[in-house]
Amino acid sequence: MTGSDPIVRFVGIGKTYDGVSRIVDDLDLDIERGEFLTLLGPSGSGKTTTLMLLAGFETPTAGEILLEGKPLTRVPAYQRNIGMVFQNYALFPHMTVTENIGFPLSVRSVPAADIARRVERALDMVQLGGFGERRPAQLSGGQQQRVAVARALVFEPKLILMDEPLGALDKQLREQMQLEIRRLHQRLGVTMVYVTHDQAEALTMSDRIAVFHRGKIQQLDVPVQMYENPKNAFVARFIGENNRLDGRLEACDGDRCTIRLAAGGTPIDGTLVGSVKSGDEVTISLRPERVQIGAAGHTIDAHPGCRLAGSLQEIIYLGDHVRARVALTGNEEFMVKRPISEAQGLPGIGAAVDVFWAPEHCRAFARESP
Repeated sequence: MTGSDPIVRFVGIGKTYDGVSRIVDDLDLDIERGEFLTLLGPSGSGKTTTLMLLAGFETPTAGEILLEGKPLTRVPAYQRNIGMVFQNYALFPHMTVTENIGFPLSVRSVPAADIARRVERALDMVQLGGFGERRPAQLSGGQQQRVAVARALVFEPKLILMDEPLGALDKQLREQMQLEIRRLHQRLGVTMVYVTHDQAEALTMSDRIAVFHRGKIQQLDVPVQMYENPKNAFVARFIGENNRLDGRLEACDGDRCTIRLAAGGTPIDGTLVGSVKSGDEVTISLRPERVQIGAAGHTIDAHPGCRLAGSLQEIIYLGDHVRARVALTGNEEFMVKRPISEAQGLPGIGAAVDVFWAPEHCRAFARESP
């Protein structure tokens, strides 16, 4: 990212189909030139509609979208100079790879010699040199995906939009293609806006992530901050894995606080996030990898308000780590994730255990509204 004027600006954008429910609600968003921005959220959160508004396939009900400072609302999709990669790739089955990639140039009346040169360059960009005479049915899913990316790149657009382009791939190929798209972005420096509901994919690929919920951006941040410092209970729940406990805020000293858990009534210490006052209901978030586990009563170097008692119910082996499932005294289920090197030191199934953590890793948020 350059820190210069944004290439795209959403200003007060709203979208409704029935005049009542807002699919996108008063959206303000700047997209920086050259960045990889991911729009992340569950189904119905507004992320795909936002992408379609930018592409020109949907029209905003309110507000304006600017591309390099110029209004886009009345500019048809084919005149926006934006590349698009769809989930199903949308390749023409009767055309060769070369014809598919060259199609955006032919409809722009680019001379044939220039089309051939630019298609060859686009094929090299996505490492498909020599595949030009094949048809889509003769390609693997990953190769088809790269053809779709090449077609989006070939006319040198100002930005490229991707709508869950890896959704149809198997896990191994999906992870491989995440890295390939990321490297392609870094090599070309083109602005990319990417839609997904996959949190791991967003964390892997993005310069920044915008988390959508109910038509609004809940947090816009770099991946490490999004994961380590979520701004509210929804982001904490949606990004990564969490232990979630409900309670009531009892006292605060700066951002350090004491919460009395709803189940069992145990007081614990944590870090308060956002505007919450004493007596308010809160949700506690604890990442499983930030929690340690030991035999009950074992002498441990832990903050006294950062410990809960329970019994070890299950140990799940996952290769590089193990997951321990603990039933807390208040009947809440709790997960602990530890490296494989610690597996031999875990208590046996059914043993009484304590789980413990540092107070900065226990984050208390205002309870989510239903």
